[in-house]
Amino acid sequence: MKRIKIKEILLTKPEGQTVTAKGWVRTFRNNQFISLNDGSTINNLQAVVELNSITDETLKRITTGACLSVTGELIPSPAKGQAVELKVKELEILGDSDAEKFPLQPKKHSLEFLREIAHLRSRTNTFSAVMRVRHAMAFAVHKFFNDRGFFYIHTPIITGSDAEGAGAMFRVTTLDPNNPPRDEQGKVNFKEDFFGRETNLTVSGQLEGETYALALGDIYTFGPTFRAENSNTTRHLAEFWMIEPEMAFYDIGDNMQLAQEFLQYLVRYALENCAEDLEFLNKRALEEEQSKPQDQRSELSLIDRLKFVADNDFQRLSYTEAIDILKNSNPNKKKKFQYLIDEWGVDLQSEHERYLVEKHFKKPVILYNYPKDIKAFYMRQNDDNKTVAAMDVLFPGIGEIIGGSQREERYERLVKRVNELNLPEKELWWYLDLRKFGSAPHSGFGLGFERLILFVTGMTNIRDVIAYPRFPGNAEF
Repeated sequence: MKRIKIKEILLTKPEGQTVTAKGWVRTFRNNQFISLNDGSTINNLQAVVELNSITDETLKRITTGACLSVTGELIPSPAKGQAVELKVKELEILGDSDAEKFPLQPKKHSLEFLREIAHLRSRTNTFSAVMRVRHAMAFAVHKFFNDRGFFYIHTPIITGSDAEGAGAMFRVTTLDPNNPPRDEQGKVNFKEDFFGRETNLTVSGQLEGETYALALGDIYTFGPTFRAENSNTTRHLAEFWMIEPEMAFYDIGDNMQLAQEFLQYLVRYALENCAEDLEFLNKRALEEEQSKPQDQRSELSLIDRLKFVADNDFQRLSYTEAIDILKNSNPNKKKKFQYLIDEWGVDLQSEHERYLVEKHFKKPVILYNYPKDIKAFYMRQNDDNKTVAAMDVLFPGIGEIIGGSQREERYERLVKRVNELNLPEKELWWYLDLRKFGSAPHSGFGLGFERLILFVTGMTNIRDVIAYPRFPGNAEF
């Protein structure tokens, strides 16, 4: 018989029909009750084996982790918490699992341990739920932009440009690392490399995206990006996915509005389409909160945080206004902030961003008009010559989740800024060309996909919301 997914079986009215399910054993009790899961849902199907209907040899092979095919009669379940169960008529073991060696036993495992067996952690409730939510969010991203007439552009993964000017890049080369060719000055001669120049893995698709926004109007990218930063925090990865829309004829206000609509759409999509997984993750997050000291516990549950974002207009305020609020706040006056705010021009830290969102405004915040000295070269300079038309969206529990700006469309102003920062004008010739031939006001932003998944799932470490995390010292699997 054709296999039916467990998610579908659990929604079927039991009328004694014969169905086939296939999946992995979570538990096997009393030589009768098999808890089976196939990844289609957080919930398991109970398959009931009649006593003496299966040989002892087969019974011994029904272990946690084993893969089975079961065919039988779908009947109402007398047990609490489940509407149906499968009365097994035929059972086939598709793949054995050595009970003594299988590392995922029916007990709670630490997230640190599960990272060591990332090839198997997707079989746990937590990680299967996270990955189903991740899929739903990826689908929702494409649906949001497609429904609004945006075009999906695949920007290059190998590039010669550094969009942020940060320099933390992974080099791409085919040269012999032990004996690279050298030029007359003794430096590595990249003219003999595969691309005839230095290249690296992309840190952002933004600059290339802008070129298509100034031809197609509204575009977005959604792909992997790479940062060679030696950062071992719970918020950073060396390889992560970025969503970067770029829109012609958008000013900073239009940009902020789109960012709010986008985030609220994604959160509502999760609430409407991932209810069972979010309910499980909500309970998990509540248990984790109970282990924290009282003063470190979140005031809102995971579900409440999602509704908090979905139901509230985002507060908009300038960087200057934010500095005044933070400077006069109790945590700053009482020196509770790790980084005290004492002057205009400092870069805000996560603790400041979360204070504005969670304590002061109690709603998501969009900060705009940042000092130009702490922002990237491509951001549009304001008339005060001190600030740029940059904006960050701040979320509860996360801090910054989106960063963006109106882009500098004026050729002379952009060239001047490039030179001020000693950036290689020759390498940016194509980007500067856009400002020569039919330049137009345009804006865009970047959303780190894993930061979004961190927020939506309530997980606390970014290494747990991507299948195989890449971070300093780790490229396992």
